[in-house]
Amino acid sequence: MTTAFLNITLITETFPPEINGVANTLGRLCEGLRARGHQVELIRPRQDSDQSRPSDDGLLLCRGWPLPGYPGLQWGQSSMHKLLRRWKRQRPDVLYIATEGPLGLSALRAARRLGISVVSGFHTNFQQYSNQYGLGMLSRVLTHYLRWFHNRSTLTLVPSVSQRLELERRHFERLGMLARGVDSQLFHPVRRDNTLREGWGLGNDAIAVLHVGRLAQEKNLGLLKRCFDSLQATYPQRPLKLVIVGDGPQRASLEKALPEAIFCGSRRGEDLARHYASGDLFLFPSLTETFGNVVLEAMASGLGVVAYDQAAATQHIRHGYSGALAMPGDEATFCDAANWLLDEQENLRRVRLNARQHASRQGWPAIIEQFEYQLRSVCDEERGMTDRSRLV
Repeated sequence: MTTAFLNITLITETFPPEINGVANTLGRLCEGLRARGHQVELIRPRQDSDQSRPSDDGLLLCRGWPLPGYPGLQWGQSSMHKLLRRWKRQRPDVLYIATEGPLGLSALRAARRLGISVVSGFHTNFQQYSNQYGLGMLSRVLTHYLRWFHNRSTLTLVPSVSQRLELERRHFERLGMLARGVDSQLFHPVRRDNTLREGWGLGNDAIAVLHVGRLAQEKNLGLLKRCFDSLQATYPQRPLKLVIVGDGPQRASLEKALPEAIFCGSRRGEDLARHYASGDLFLFPSLTETFGNVVLEAMASGLGVVAYDQAAATQHIRHGYSGALAMPGDEATFCDAANWLLDEQENLRRVRLNARQHASRQGWPAIIEQFEYQLRSVCDEERGMTDRSRLV
């Protein structure tokens, strides 16, 4: 296989410094490909931090519209004619379309018209989100659209085995796996900060029950209260504090439901890593994740993770050894799993140690190398088909 560098275009409607798992993943992939010598063109909506920043050869900014209910996130404007002009001047070898909104759709249509290879990423379960908001009919429409969209790419990359099986059941075609990594030097137990814990009202023997993520309805956050109430009822003499890191449309209602909890807002970088490492037990009740980057971040930080047995948790947690799992949707078992971790001091100590050891081996370099291989394979396949058609 040739080792020539690729001209790659990445299309997304979210990107750092926006705070979410998709933006974090795409930032890592883009940075990693460039570090390996590839030319990466980024196409995304303009963000507040861009101000009057102009587009250039490596960046094309388009207009965006706010996503209802999600301050700070947006849809990108359809830009098909602009993309056609740009790619006729400088043709990419391959596209990676990470989001399926108007911008991603216009990129898909332009690429198909020009015969450019397309790899798409299935990063977000939008069809499951609609069920969470009581819009079952919309869920069917979204599933149909997403299947139509991804089946028009050469390859669709999914982050977990459970997600791949779900999409295969729904007749998505040509699926490949691209897992996620974690920066285990950033997310590390050594960042534990006793001053921060004191600010939470906790001593060395107290337990900080942590949750990190977007505070939105589809994240099943009502279970945080039910599980924490169960822990307090089971261990009434144990000093426990619920600490929630993140922001989103449900923050105000959660603050009313959990008046004793500490709400830290959005955090990033070393500050986020410090908050992780200062926790002890991590609750992740979501049922709608394609992966769930926070699971690996919590494990790398040395926390005992309680999650449903799907997505990242299935791939990275061995129940009773490096975390605690519950069958998806079984809230009683989820609460029991959290209680088990606090049942004996050794349970939590052993799980935290094993979680850190496992996560420390899940670095980004191998993920980026795999991503490069998948993009190159699609280019080689497309080139081979073109060569064969010329011989016919």
